[in-house]
Amino acid sequence: LIVMAQVSPGAEIMADGNIHVYGTLKGRALAGVQGTLEARIFCSDLRAQLIAIGGHYRTSESEDDVLKGQLVQVYLRDETLVVDPL
Repeated sequence: LIVMAQVSPGAEIMADGNIHVYGTLKGRALAGVQGTLEARIFCSDLRAQLIAIGGHYRTSESEDDVLKGQLVQVYLRDETLVVDPL
């Protein structure tokens, strides 16, 4: 799924595979909804209320403010969501 704009607070996007957001992600993004654990989320600015890959969730309370405003990727490693800058 490719989104060329902001994902607003309260909005939810879902994909069986990867999600690319070329804008600020403020809502909820769920990748790998059919159980694809290799799915990833890429975005220009991560401010999401909730992110999930293959049923593994992480809320905004878990996010590091240092990564805000940076290009990031989210992926699953050992059943834990990892957020890394690009």
